[in-house]
Amino acid sequence: MRRQERYLQIARTLSRHGLDHLVDVLDLQRWLPAGLTGGLAAVAPVAVLRERNTPPRTGPERLRAVMEDLGATFVKLGQIISTRPDLLPPDYQRELTRLQSEVSPVPWEAVRATVESELGAPLEELFEHVDPKPLASASIGQAHAATLPDGTAVVVKVRRPGVVEQVQGDLEVLRDLAARASRRWSIAADYDVVGLAQDFADTLRAELDYLQEGRNADRFAHDFAGDPEVHVPKVHWDRTTSRVITLERLRGVRVSDGDALDAAGIDRPALAARATRIVADMVFVHGFFHADPHPGNLLIGPGGEIGLLDHGMVGEVDERTRLRLAALVAAFVRHDADRVASAVTDIALSRGRVDRRRLADDAARLLARYQGLPLSEISIGAYVRDVLAILRAHRMTLPRNLALVVRMVVMLEGMGAELDPRFHLGEVLAPYVRRLMAHQLGPTALARRLGRVGLEAAELGAELPGQLLRILDDVERDGLSVSLRTDELESYVRRVERIGNRVVVGVVTAAVIEGLAELAAVDPPRWQPHQTKIVGAGVAAAAALTGYLGWTARGRRPSSRW
Repeated sequence: MRRQERYLQIARTLSRHGLDHLVDVLDLQRWLPAGLTGGLAAVAPVAVLRERNTPPRTGPERLRAVMEDLGATFVKLGQIISTRPDLLPPDYQRELTRLQSEVSPVPWEAVRATVESELGAPLEELFEHVDPKPLASASIGQAHAATLPDGTAVVVKVRRPGVVEQVQGDLEVLRDLAARASRRWSIAADYDVVGLAQDFADTLRAELDYLQEGRNADRFAHDFAGDPEVHVPKVHWDRTTSRVITLERLRGVRVSDGDALDAAGIDRPALAARATRIVADMVFVHGFFHADPHPGNLLIGPGGEIGLLDHGMVGEVDERTRLRLAALVAAFVRHDADRVASAVTDIALSRGRVDRRRLADDAARLLARYQGLPLSEISIGAYVRDVLAILRAHRMTLPRNLALVVRMVVMLEGMGAELDPRFHLGEVLAPYVRRLMAHQLGPTALARRLGRVGLEAAELGAELPGQLLRILDDVERDGLSVSLRTDELESYVRRVERIGNRVVVGVVTAAVIEGLAELAAVDPPRWQPHQTKIVGAGVAAAAALTGYLGWTARGRRPSSRW
């Protein structure tokens, strides 16, 4: 489809579903014939019938209908946006999770041709049997049950013919529409929709590449190697390319099928805790997580093991993000609104100026709502939704991977409640939060950071004299006279080094005291027996700092002071 035809289709689809304000925001009015906007004059008969026979739709329902009508790329766009609770209110997020593309199956002969072309051999040599009837047919690919020559049951996923070309064309259109929206709508500019469109393009391209999905599956298999409770399907690399992937076929019960779980004798409360632990391990232990752990992607095997399906959408949590999360959690635990505001601005993204005072006031109201409740008794989903509402009010967004973590946490709480009405996500996550805090704020982490600070301070101290000499050379070369000689600077350099050392020691000591305080705050019952030791350590640190400052200050002549 030519780009002009795609613009025309988008404009008419938006207008047909009553989203004329988006036609204006996206500057698509010229693609609509006069008088069409706001009406149904040019709507196809089937669409008119659907509009007349259904009650008026809500905004979220209209948006979902538009994306379904526009096809594969826009369906995937809606599905990915639904993973961003920091961008959308809950009603829009819930509606977009229902997105389904009504696609007809790819003809069997086209599937056969793709497999043989990609794998370089006749189908009969590659597989003992392939079922021509698909197990599933989606907007990106189609899955078929098959058997290898050695009798191994597998699933063969084949990318739909022409989908890459269609997606690439649509991504160019989306990039252009995002740029238009940013110019014409301040909210779009504040939320950096151009950057979001690029993130979406990167995510979708990764899903189109089955080699990447295979690598993701292998990484999960490595992370959970030796854990009998987790089963990641094996990738058969000799029958896998960017357009075809062959995976071990897992059999079992969907985690959402309560009757089947009961019939199989599965302990539902235990399953809820195990599923949550597995996902928490991904985020807090491995730093690599399945970004779409909805019930359809979790399969309970005959032995009770949890099979992980569909590895196209993943996320990572690096060390820096974990450190920022630890600071944010510590601020919440200590009910320090100012620190919460500071941590939020450090971890979130914003293209405009953030009113820190108003943000701190909003954080204080949120903290007051949960005052006195231990983590194990807090509804994590409700807490997260309150935090996201504050972010949206300040037009702030989360980095993509952190947004995926947040969405996954909310999904986990919902799934756990379905399996066990008494399920409390906080009880499962509390040990991980404590370990995160201990790892990021404990002595070992402080030692690592202090080592880096010390190295940087040493490098600065070693480089500073040379830098000053080079500056003097430049000044003298340009013919300017100065009143200082290099030998006069040496005493100043030594003083700067001494002051720098004292500052570093002060910062180090303060960091140790702060770390001890935050560790004690995050888990009071555990640290209460050691309160005397903690206080003693803080006093010792302060005494050591005082002694050091006194030692370095001795013998200084008044004339040497600045």
